[in-house]
Amino acid sequence: MRMRTLLTSLATVTAVTGALALAAPAASGSTHVTVTGASPLADPTVAPGGNFDLGVWQLQEPVGSPGSPTTISSARLQGSNGFQDSYFYTDTRDGAMTFWAPEKGVTTPNSNYARSELREMNRSGSAANWSLSGTHTMKATLRVVSVTSNVCVGQIHLGTGGSSTKPLLELYYRSSGDIVLGTENSPDGGQTLHTVGNVAVGKTWNYTIGVSGGNTINLTVNGSTTHYAIPSSFNAYKQYFKAGSYNQSSSSSTTKGARVAFYGLTVSHS
Repeated sequence: MRMRTLLTSLATVTAVTGALALAAPAASGSTHVTVTGASPLADPTVAPGGNFDLGVWQLQEPVGSPGSPTTISSARLQGSNGFQDSYFYTDTRDGAMTFWAPEKGVTTPNSNYARSELREMNRSGSAANWSLSGTHTMKATLRVVSVTSNVCVGQIHLGTGGSSTKPLLELYYRSSGDIVLGTENSPDGGQTLHTVGNVAVGKTWNYTIGVSGGNTINLTVNGSTTHYAIPSSFNAYKQYFKAGSYNQSSSSSTTKGARVAFYGLTVSHS
């Protein structure tokens, strides 16, 4: 299994005779159980790159020039003195990797909404771009600190293979506490919404988003699993994961928006 892992304090946790023990980062071909919740290993005094392995992500922020948001490379994100600012930072209380996306911010050409969001990359620095065949999984533990209306906290997005700029799926958290999965009907657009849970604002929860067999979406929210068929119109497209705060409302306000704190994030491919 090829595993890309974003976890607290660059440590992997393995079960050892029924207890948890620190282990070195997983070697190629090995499997480890990774931190999926708030961890005492997190150092609230360092940048996110000091607590999390950011070697397989790049960051997009809601600043820059119109239609061209600023992108922060994986190399700049890594390490205790890595990049952080008011949109992407370590929460000084608990070490959470925190994303802030206001209602007013620079957006991509194909969206009206601002984001502070990670985009999956390869270790080599190239953009992740994987086939639907096989098994691909992203796990996260997080809490939505604040949200005006609706925020996307995880995506599988279309890569190469055609002209579409749509996601395969988006996982939304609404101000009501509803957790909603949006599955795209085709690369041309149209989204079907599925309510999959409810968690109060500020409470910690977890999700697992994945695809398997080339034709099935697998979603688990707080232990409850559902499955959705992938339309064949997506077969030509490669994919990649995204996670963070992709705000789903816009206005002239720079103080209203969505703030999301992550305590664990794991991406794996096999």
